[in-house]
Amino acid sequence: MSSLGEKQKLEEVVIRKATPADVGDILQLIIELAEYEKARDSVKATPELLLKNLFGEQPYAHALLAFLPESSQSNGIRKGGAIGLALYFFNFSTWTGKPGLYLEDLFVKPEYRSLGVGKSLFRKLGEIAQEKDCPRLDWSVLKWNQPSIDFYEKKLKATPMSEWTGMRLEEDGIQKLKSLN
Repeated sequence: MSSLGEKQKLEEVVIRKATPADVGDILQLIIELAEYEKARDSVKATPELLLKNLFGEQPYAHALLAFLPESSQSNGIRKGGAIGLALYFFNFSTWTGKPGLYLEDLFVKPEYRSLGVGKSLFRKLGEIAQEKDCPRLDWSVLKWNQPSIDFYEKKLKATPMSEWTGMRLEEDGIQKLKSLN
């Protein structure tokens, strides 16, 4: 295989569901995503929290990991670990009466972008959505992240949801709901 610097497409990207043994890779990719989004200080995830919430008795989310193909590895060892992450969960649509798949985060290490890794992660998400009878796959993207917006619109043919505004309550706001009149 030629060098990644030549930005050739990978013949195949290995996408698989994460296991508890992957928590280190998952956390590392979360940290790299936060650095890319200029929000490193916002990461509160720990290996213990990821184990509990992704793989515990009541998992709240799921993770897919992307790896280089075995053919590009020596002795079957995946040097450097995972190169991409898709973290997702299921929601519910009152309009369709069915579950939806919500992609919380997708991240591909910068040196592996434009090689088909993101498309491979989305392909697997699409398979999961179809298996679970989800008529929708939703996600959000930061307004300043034009390379990702371009990928979603041009490569995936995704439709921007411009009529919706994202809303959020964080811990303090959730606590204040107790005293809401």
